[in-house]
Amino acid sequence: MDREILRRLEKLNQLQLTEQEKEAFLAFYAKQENEMDVLNSINTDETERMVHVMPILTVVREDKVIKKYSREDLQKGAPETTEGYWQVPRLVE
Repeated sequence: MDREILRRLEKLNQLQLTEQEKEAFLAFYAKQENEMDVLNSINTDETERMVHVMPILTVVREDKVIKKYSREDLQKGAPETTEGYWQVPRLVE
């Protein structure tokens, strides 16, 4: 990235960067470009293409509905119930 591209990005995004911020930005992207050059220099001709690094296993199981507790069991500890529902104090009057 050069100063002209940075100037256009600054205008496009309505930014007003200081000279120090511009230098930091340009230094950061120069480092990123160097790292990309290193990665691009690696010979991957013999490497098999893949979508995921690790194999993905899909476990398919049958869904079973299991009713562990009945309504009555759950409401045993309730202070009050009305017609099978928990009754709580009124919060808004």
